[in-house]
Amino acid sequence: MSAVTQSTAWFETLGRHDVSRVGGKNASLGEMVQTLSSKGINVPPGFATTADAYWNYVEANKLEDRMTGLLADWEAGKSTLAETGQAIRAIFLRGDWPTDTEKAIIEAYRELSRRAGVSEAEVAVRSSATAEDLPDASFAGQQETFLNIKGEKALIDACRRCYASLFTDRAISYRKAKGFDHMKVALSIGVQQMVRSDLGGSGVMFSIDTETGFDKVVLINAAWGLGENVVQGTVDPDEYQVFKPLLGKPSLTPIIEKKRGAKDIKMIYGTGDAPTRNVPTSKAERAAYVLSDPEILTLAEWATTIEAHYGCPMDMEWARDGRTGAMYIVQARPETVQARRGAGVFKTYEIKNKGKVLARGLSIGDAVATGQVCLIETAKDIGKFVDGSILVTQTTDPDWVPIMKRAAAIVTDHGGRTSHAAIVSRELGLPAVVGTGNATELLHTGQEVTISCAEGDEGFIYEGIADVTVNDLDVSDLPSTATHVMLNLANPGSAFRWWRMPSDGIGLARMEFVVSNAIRVHPMALVHFDRLKDEAAKNEIAALTLGYDHKPDYFVDKLSRGLARLAAAVFPKPVIVRMSDFKTNEYAGLVGGAEFEPDEENPMIGFRGASRYYSPRYREGFALECQAIRRLRDEMGFTNVVVMIPFCRSVGEADKVLGVMAENGLKRGENGLQVYVMCEIPSNVILAAKFADRFDGFSIGSNDLTQLTLGVDRDSGELADLFDEQDEAVKWMIEKVITEARKAGAKIGLCGQAPSDHPEFAEFLVECGINSMSVSPDSFIAVKRKVAETEARASRK
Repeated sequence: MSAVTQSTAWFETLGRHDVSRVGGKNASLGEMVQTLSSKGINVPPGFATTADAYWNYVEANKLEDRMTGLLADWEAGKSTLAETGQAIRAIFLRGDWPTDTEKAIIEAYRELSRRAGVSEAEVAVRSSATAEDLPDASFAGQQETFLNIKGEKALIDACRRCYASLFTDRAISYRKAKGFDHMKVALSIGVQQMVRSDLGGSGVMFSIDTETGFDKVVLINAAWGLGENVVQGTVDPDEYQVFKPLLGKPSLTPIIEKKRGAKDIKMIYGTGDAPTRNVPTSKAERAAYVLSDPEILTLAEWATTIEAHYGCPMDMEWARDGRTGAMYIVQARPETVQARRGAGVFKTYEIKNKGKVLARGLSIGDAVATGQVCLIETAKDIGKFVDGSILVTQTTDPDWVPIMKRAAAIVTDHGGRTSHAAIVSRELGLPAVVGTGNATELLHTGQEVTISCAEGDEGFIYEGIADVTVNDLDVSDLPSTATHVMLNLANPGSAFRWWRMPSDGIGLARMEFVVSNAIRVHPMALVHFDRLKDEAAKNEIAALTLGYDHKPDYFVDKLSRGLARLAAAVFPKPVIVRMSDFKTNEYAGLVGGAEFEPDEENPMIGFRGASRYYSPRYREGFALECQAIRRLRDEMGFTNVVVMIPFCRSVGEADKVLGVMAENGLKRGENGLQVYVMCEIPSNVILAAKFADRFDGFSIGSNDLTQLTLGVDRDSGELADLFDEQDEAVKWMIEKVITEARKAGAKIGLCGQAPSDHPEFAEFLVECGINSMSVSPDSFIAVKRKVAETEARASRK
């Protein structure tokens, strides 16, 4: 077995210190087999050929001089990249195996088959370059992988093709860009027992949010069949996100995002010369999630264990065996983009004069780009790409990288956050919108568009060239303050963008944003679906709630997960969630809503806020809101969520609402639940002491308080000059309620726009002794500095 020891090495004998011997992929597989198997992480068994085996092949076939000459001609401009790559691959493919090397591979394969209890094991044959998976070089997709290889001859042929793939055009240009000497990089081959994910599912996961670098979530993509479709971006996968700090607690299920992908194809085993093939998925497969909640949590726990072991964010591939149900990690490498990103400064983008939305998909990165579309439908037309334009195509693979580098932005029909297009766009620092579904049908070459990835998880393609303002936010040296400065956030899709902001939590999370954008259906239309008269609304609700046996569960699920992303972004700091505060005309605009809402002359001071929660008209809808909050806190673990009741006109109304909440599992004080009340009506100020007996805190809504103190419709253009949050009467109200709240020992903050618009107003609030103020992210830094200055002046007096 001496030849086996020299030319091949079993995974269990390898560790991460063996990169120079077996490359990054295989060293990592060995590291996990050696150190993480005991922690319950399954890695399929296998072996690797060594760098020595590669150099023996090069020497035995006298390839070095020919390779050097071909590369020198390319460097001198005497041949093209395509000609050079094709010529070098050809001499590798025509080479003969040194007898000892071939014998070692075959003997190791026979041993792997024996261990598997079969005569000829099905294996994955993967390339592992000795310079890959370094902190600043991912080499993603640069070499080839061959799946479902069975038999000694097929294995030897696949290994030869792996060697040749070290000189694909993309690998040559990538090494050139990264400054690697082609003749000092060797290739190791990983031969790994196949997981029958062709009968199950597979995908990719990251131990970090790929777009923002938020380090407290695991991102998982999943599709049916073998994993190449997810990696290549030819399928739109499911997407799951799990909150790491709450993992490992048996009573909790901290899955904060579940998006069902189209998953319209899957890769399965083929036969003969085509060992794999794609087939359409069934309707049932497209409608179902690939992973169950326990499987999602298991993978997330594995991701955190692997990350902790390696000491850095990780990019992993996983597979589930369809015969046994067992889960496996088949690759793990360091994440290479967010790990290099600076923590102190980030950019914000303001987009003005947007055109209409032409298409939308998943946003990759957080930037905005403008320019002309260059539509390239097939790889054979790559040469037609115009430098500096916006590449629009169905999907990309590593052969597209040379033109991707020359693009201003990238748009694809297919793919998720872990697809090739997404990974390369991130590495190149380009905004990309992937998984649009039909951008290649909607857009055309020469069309002027704006690509926005700066508005959260969803990316938009707008018609025309918008006006874009870029601001740098430097949060590296902000002063600390006794007065808490919090954020107003409503969009769960953009919550993770602000995780580096040193806020004291979220002072206002508007529930209605999640309802109108993620749910879209009136809750009473879900509760009373069978009595709906509007057939169009019924059809739309049926489509939206596909997969939910009980339609109200759709509301609870979507609302709890949307709010969970906000709660996760600042955990364990508080997140004050305001229960729904739509006006009747806004509720009526939800799907199915018109049948459940009265027609009011003045919805602004009509059937809104607290009055709805105990009313027979909406009580069942409010019960769903309460169920979502209870699930968010008790089942998912986000006990940092504080509930806030809006537009509570009287203490009697407060008692009714608190009673209804308790009936629905939200009893003030239980499991640490705090309940605040909005202070936005003069009665809240006048009876502040009595409200303080019933609530843990107040949040001043300066817009409504100004409106109702001055009797000015805040939406009236005619009265705009009279609407002034700094009016003496309004300031008297604010100072009064702050005094009463502090006297009663209740917390008090303000969540209006005034501190953002008027720095002197922030100064007034600090001088009154307010506990906190909540502002928009773009004004956070200015308000924080103003608060610090005011506190410093006060301390000197």
